[in-house]
Amino acid sequence: MITVKAPGKLYIAGEYAVVEYGFPAIIVALDQFVTATISPSDTFGSIVSKQYQENSIFWRRQGDEMVFDNRDNPFHYILSAISLTENYAHETGRELGVYHLGINSELDSADGKKYGLGSSAAVTVATVKALCKFYHLPMDKNKLFKLAAIAHLSVQGNGSLGDIAASVYGGWIAYHSFDREWLHVQRQKSTLTELLAMDWPNLKIDLLTPPSDLRLMIGWTGSPASTSHLVDKVALVKAKQRGEYQTFLSESKACLKRMIAGFHAGDLATIQTELRQNRALLQGLGRFSHVTIETPTLKKMIAIAEAAGAAAKTSGAGGGDCGIVLIDRAINPQPLLASWASEGIERLKLNVHTVADDLIS
Repeated sequence: MITVKAPGKLYIAGEYAVVEYGFPAIIVALDQFVTATISPSDTFGSIVSKQYQENSIFWRRQGDEMVFDNRDNPFHYILSAISLTENYAHETGRELGVYHLGINSELDSADGKKYGLGSSAAVTVATVKALCKFYHLPMDKNKLFKLAAIAHLSVQGNGSLGDIAASVYGGWIAYHSFDREWLHVQRQKSTLTELLAMDWPNLKIDLLTPPSDLRLMIGWTGSPASTSHLVDKVALVKAKQRGEYQTFLSESKACLKRMIAGFHAGDLATIQTELRQNRALLQGLGRFSHVTIETPTLKKMIAIAEAAGAAAKTSGAGGGDCGIVLIDRAINPQPLLASWASEGIERLKLNVHTVADDLIS
């Protein structure tokens, strides 16, 4: 049996702007995982998730096609990842097999509430990784990102794919999104093998080393949010508010450039200053786009952290889910945590996860 894992993620800074190609964000991979297992089968295949056992899928092979016994399922990202990876396997001359694929996610709470840790991205990455091992496909992080990004984008239709990058590369990353219109055009005229070998316009993924005195803390509001719906709302407004939106983009890019420089310099104070600036920019975006990025609970979470001497903001699209705090390790976090608890804010005890270089061996 093959077993692989893909970590969840949280955005630190650069949200919304990163949806535009070439604009940066800082993202971190976390030590909560989606695990995929795969084992060969002689007759029928299955796709099973501990989270959705009543919706398990059984399938058989008819030539190179997967034929499903039940099509009403919540596994769109898994099926997209399978389709893409098997197309690539077919291009490389592999004979397609039958298998049982198991998926187990730690990225939601025990009662099924979403934390906003990028479960759909991690599911996609884990499925692609498992199948690459199953078919003995040559795969590095760059190719894994591209294959998983195509699979994820074909389902979600929007987004920056930064969560895919965090799940593939691990650790802290500075991510510049690629031109998705270019990808759409290239997919019509290139094989997957050719696409994976190309340089994608504006795509840039750099690993960052955080300062030794930086502590990342994560607060969960107990209220899930839909990233794709919030991103869609902002997309509808940006044409009407073109001037304000362009100002937001340019200021976000400058802010992230300074923040990334803070990481390279090991300067916590600079990183915290720019985190606060990024929060202010997102608040402005929320005002002119009429999208609720900071809920009342997130505002409380941030205010409590700032009062303790930390820098804090929403993570990802906002509208619920998590907030992140960057605090000096010299500061005792217990009073802050006690105040959070009194407001119903849960600290998620997660750590940054780094990914080994040998993905497939």
